[in-house]
Amino acid sequence: MADPSVAAVVRLGDTVRFTRPPGLAAWAAVGGKKEADGPLAAGFDLLFTDNRLGEETWEQAESTLQRHCVELLLQKADASAAQIDLALGGDLQSQCTATAYTFRGLDIPFAGVYGACSTMAEALGLAACLTAGGAADRALAMTSSHFCAAERQFRTPLNYGGKRTPTAQWTATGAGACLVTAQAGPGQVRLTAAAFGRVRDLSVKDGTNMGGAMAPAAAETLRRFFADNRCSPADYDGVYTGDLGVVGSEMLAQLLTAEGIDLVGRHKDCGLLLYDRETQQTGAGGSGAGCAASVLAAHILPALKTGRMRRALLVCTGALMSTTTLLQGESIPAVAHLVELTAPES
Repeated sequence: MADPSVAAVVRLGDTVRFTRPPGLAAWAAVGGKKEADGPLAAGFDLLFTDNRLGEETWEQAESTLQRHCVELLLQKADASAAQIDLALGGDLQSQCTATAYTFRGLDIPFAGVYGACSTMAEALGLAACLTAGGAADRALAMTSSHFCAAERQFRTPLNYGGKRTPTAQWTATGAGACLVTAQAGPGQVRLTAAAFGRVRDLSVKDGTNMGGAMAPAAAETLRRFFADNRCSPADYDGVYTGDLGVVGSEMLAQLLTAEGIDLVGRHKDCGLLLYDRETQQTGAGGSGAGCAASVLAAHILPALKTGRMRRALLVCTGALMSTTTLLQGESIPAVAHLVELTAPES
């Protein structure tokens, strides 16, 4: 039994550190056709060769993708929907409709969150705070994206046949979900800290250069986290960014090097892990809210669970523009949220 006189969390600058870390009881990753052909395919729980998933629209397909992800998560956790106190999730569709339509049939208390491609780390951080603080015993964190739905909303319909620029990234068709428990049990990966980022804007107005727009936010969150916790990238087996791609990853390294922080040998980008850029023709790399979520569940958490990694940071980045603001000539603000994950205690 935890000592109630000991605070469950300690605030260190922008970092929320958990003295009794919540645990990840289970996780699941579901992907589409492109993901099935990628280097991480073996880590997914379920992959579809038809991105429409038998539905009439791409938007319905994304909800179906999420539903399969939740069902697999509950199955792996040996839990029912009635045992979940709260679900936190979102997607890239307007008003997070993919997630809302998923949970209308699950009868779980639902709080929608939106951080664009940073949503998974945001949902995990909030779930950890709520469970550690006693507001929930079990919280579900999930997000997704769908290539075809995102293209239609943010760029042009697929049948338009528009040419992609060299800086453009490929939106993942994928979903990732985690079940967060109030205190890590034996054999559970622990969520030991979270840091919620600050909005940064480098005045990028090119809607096809998400990596360049998001890199400053990732650099800011990491800089503050390392300073708050008096640590460095060398203390981690991996520092995973959500989906900066080639352009954003190079910019992140430059920005942190100027601050005296060396990521060499530690930094990995989920958008560069999910696909083989050369053979799959994914441009500057993968992106989308489902990119980091699915890589987390298919690759990062299994490595921590088996002890192949001991400590890792997941820094999910999100571009917070809309189609309207881009048409109005606004620049693209971005945010990056972070969670620290550690292997189960011996």
